[in-house]
Amino acid sequence: MTKAELVEVVAAQSRLTKKSAAQILDIVFNNIGKAVKKDTRFSYPGFGTWSLRSRKARKIRNPQTNEMMKLKASKTVGFRPAKELKNSL
Repeated sequence: MTKAELVEVVAAQSRLTKKSAAQILDIVFNNIGKAVKKDTRFSYPGFGTWSLRSRKARKIRNPQTNEMMKLKASKTVGFRPAKELKNSL
């Protein structure tokens, strides 16, 4: 499902315009991102948990040149689905 498809579904189910539904979805996802950044975790009961994960620095190989390179440590966001969501699949 794309963002446009999600906006259409939300607009139809809530009787909002597509523009209003898009604004609401943008606000929701921006706040989820801010919560993960600030608290390192955001949980939505029955759906799942987004959390900040750290990756260690590591060596990687460039497949074109076979040269070994160092990749810096980084942060990423992980998602763990709730038990209810897993069972509904």
